[in-house]
Amino acid sequence: MVNRSFPACIVFGSPTDQEAIETCRTLKGEAFSAVIPVIFIDEHEGRHGLQAMEAGADELLTADMTPDEQAIRLQVTLNRANRDVSVHPSTRLPGTAQIERDITERIRSGELFAVCYADLDHFKEFNDRYGYNRGDGVIGIVSRILRDVVKAYAPSGFIGHIGGDDFIFNVPLDSMEICCREILAIFDELIPYQYTEEDRKEGHFLARDRRGALHRIPLMTLSIGVVTNRNRTFSHPARVSELATEMKAYAKTLEGSVHAVDRRSDPEPLPIVGEGEETPPPTEP
Repeated sequence: MVNRSFPACIVFGSPTDQEAIETCRTLKGEAFSAVIPVIFIDEHEGRHGLQAMEAGADELLTADMTPDEQAIRLQVTLNRANRDVSVHPSTRLPGTAQIERDITERIRSGELFAVCYADLDHFKEFNDRYGYNRGDGVIGIVSRILRDVVKAYAPSGFIGHIGGDDFIFNVPLDSMEICCREILAIFDELIPYQYTEEDRKEGHFLARDRRGALHRIPLMTLSIGVVTNRNRTFSHPARVSELATEMKAYAKTLEGSVHAVDRRSDPEPLPIVGEGEETPPPTEP
C-alpha cells in the first residue's frame, strides 16, 4: 500500500547536524516534498542557523525565544505552508481549497451572494497557434482583470483560479451584474491585441483539425456562469460548484462574451406521507 499522506511539518533538533542539513536539502529539492515546512531548533541562540536556512529550512527556533514566541512562529509557518500549497503558481490566486472555503463561509453567513465561474472560449486553439507562453500571458491578463474589477466594485469579493483558463469570483449579489459586465467589456477590449494585426482585423484565423480539415476559429471570448442564493438554499459548496459548472457550460453555448445567471428555484419538497396513505398523483400541467 502506498502512503499518500504528508506530515504537517518536519522538525530537526540541531542545525549543526550535517545529516539533518543534507536531509533538509534533499527534501527541498524534491517537487513533492518541497511543500513540507522544515523547522530547525537551534539551542545556541541562532549561531548555527545560517547553514540550515541555506539548506531550505522554513523557520529557525532559537533558545532565546520564549515558548509563546516559538509556538506563534510554528503556527505562522504552518499557516503559510497551507496557503502557499493552495495558491496557483502562475497567477498567485487562491486555488480550489480556498475557493471552497470562501463559498462555505458565504453560505454560513446567510447573506445574498453570487458565485461566478469564468472560462475562456477558443483558448486551446489560441495556444496551438501562438504557443504556451502567449497563452500564459492571456491567463495573466484575465487574472488582473478579475482582480481589478472585483476590488473596485466588490471589496469583500473573492477571486480564485481553479486551473488552466478556469476562474471563480464570488461577490455580494448586488455587485454581480456590474462586475460581470465590466469584466466582459474589458476582456473584449484587451484580448484582440493578443493576436496578430491580420488575425485581429479578420476577427478569426484558420486552423486544421486532427483530420486536416480547415476551420475558422473566432477570437477568444469569455463565458461566465453565475449561481446565486436568491431563490435557492445551499448547505454545501459542492452543490454550488455543480450548478456553477452547469451554468458555465450553458454560457459557452451562447455567442460572444456573456454571463448566464441561474434564476431557477429549489424544487418544491414532496408532501410528507403518513403511514397507510398514498402519495397524491402529480397535477396535470
